[in-house]
Amino acid sequence: MGNYFKNIYVTISTILIGMRITISHLFYKNVTVQYPNVHPLDKAGSDKMPANARNRIFNDYEDCNGCMGCMRACPVNCITVETLKTTPGDDIPMLRSGGKRGLWVTKWDIDFAKCCFCSLCIYPCPTESIRMTPDFEYSVYDRSELLYHFSKMTPEEIQSKKEMLAKYQEEKKKAEEAKKAEDAKNAGESK
Repeated sequence: MGNYFKNIYVTISTILIGMRITISHLFYKNVTVQYPNVHPLDKAGSDKMPANARNRIFNDYEDCNGCMGCMRACPVNCITVETLKTTPGDDIPMLRSGGKRGLWVTKWDIDFAKCCFCSLCIYPCPTESIRMTPDFEYSVYDRSELLYHFSKMTPEEIQSKKEMLAKYQEEKKKAEEAKKAEDAKNAGESK
């Protein structure tokens, strides 16, 4: 019988302890933001996201050199990069940072449906063309809309660059064969 009353006492005392904490929090300022109705930046009183916020990734295509460091660093393989070598006769624009472009970036895509926003792709970029933006509101109805394409090259330009590269490689191969034939001829004459 004593154990019965002891259990009742313990139950009532734990309920009162819990209610004391709950009641004390009734008088604190609310920290929950009712997101669709109240924007978090308006609630915070500023127009900037925190410096360490991990939101949408942006690639400055004009500064991307196509090194594929971001693609190799991505733990979920959501970044796809395809490149083509530049040819000597091609009109090659400089990188925005002032460096020389050695590759055409024909495809730089990121699938935000797979992205875990870890920001590991940002650190290996030598030109600092990848960065996190303060954009965090990009809900869509279709998953295919979460695939972002950052390359500005048209399919016609890509095909033109491929043809130029194939022509250049063919000419280079012919020149090397002609040089080998010339060297063999000169070696035969010197004997």
